[in-house]
Amino acid sequence: MPDISRTRSLSVRSSKSRSDTPAPSKRHRFTFASLRGNYQPGLSKRLFRLIKSENYVINAYESAGHERQSIATQLSEWGEQTGDDAVSELSDKLGVILTEIGAQEDIFAQNLEDYRSILKQIRNTESGVQPSRDHKTKVQDEIARLKYKEPTSTKLVTLEQELVRAEAENLVAEAQLTNVTRAKLKEAYAQHFAAVVERAEKQAILAKHGRRMLNLLNDTPVVPGDTHEPFDAERQARQILYDAEEDLRIWTPDLEEVPTQAHPVVGGVLDGKAAATSSLAPRTVELGNHPAQLGIHPAHRKVSGTSNHSSAGSSSSSVAADPPYSISQEERRRRQDMIVAC
Repeated sequence: MPDISRTRSLSVRSSKSRSDTPAPSKRHRFTFASLRGNYQPGLSKRLFRLIKSENYVINAYESAGHERQSIATQLSEWGEQTGDDAVSELSDKLGVILTEIGAQEDIFAQNLEDYRSILKQIRNTESGVQPSRDHKTKVQDEIARLKYKEPTSTKLVTLEQELVRAEAENLVAEAQLTNVTRAKLKEAYAQHFAAVVERAEKQAILAKHGRRMLNLLNDTPVVPGDTHEPFDAERQARQILYDAEEDLRIWTPDLEEVPTQAHPVVGGVLDGKAAATSSLAPRTVELGNHPAQLGIHPAHRKVSGTSNHSSAGSSSSSVAADPPYSISQEERRRRQDMIVAC
């Protein structure tokens, strides 16, 4: 948290030389990487646009913060040239508070950038799942084409085995996508809303002390020829700034805890220590990783960990089950023979 007294002392006029040069903007310039949106997989296009739009929002908050700080300096400089000692002193102190309010906008923009980077992890995972879906669909279409044009083609068996592998890979990828999406969506917007609360509460603190500062200004009308009493509340004005600094320093978030998953997913891949007990582990067993089962449709595979008696008892139902696409009687008998052989 920026320290008012250390960064800006008790006046914004001491930084006149710096105020002549506008604060550098953190805008993201155009690069060839900006063209990636035109080549995003269909699955991740919407989130890509959302993340891109958030970048414009971040730039707007950064710009607003810099403009607020510039206006604070202008207020102080205007008050100094009025010739009214009370207006001069209080406008300078108000400029300090307004400068800090502008700094909170910049901090908020930085927190939004952190939230945006979390959303990127979902986008990257979606981009990684799209090829798996496309490959599965391509194999299914090729099988359907051969069944229609060359029902007796020897490529059908090879393609069906390839479909089994594609479905297995896609099943794991879809599970990872679900885990990443849920975990990172919760993490991202927990970060976002925490940043909103921090910005709002700190700016409210500063605004309340700003109103205290205004109470030091005597605005009682005077008749022509009379003058206000000399301003003697400099010490109180400094104390208000000290109080604002202290309130910001001791501020702590009072937020409802957002529970997170026990085994986080990082970068679309399960953490190594958590993989054994993760929700993906049972799915991996059901897929049947044994080489003897790689060419068998998941509906006919033997699930590891089951007894021989249970396998035998359910063999008739497993043999009767068909894959999720139409097959001929000859193919069904061939698949049953393959299952018995395995």
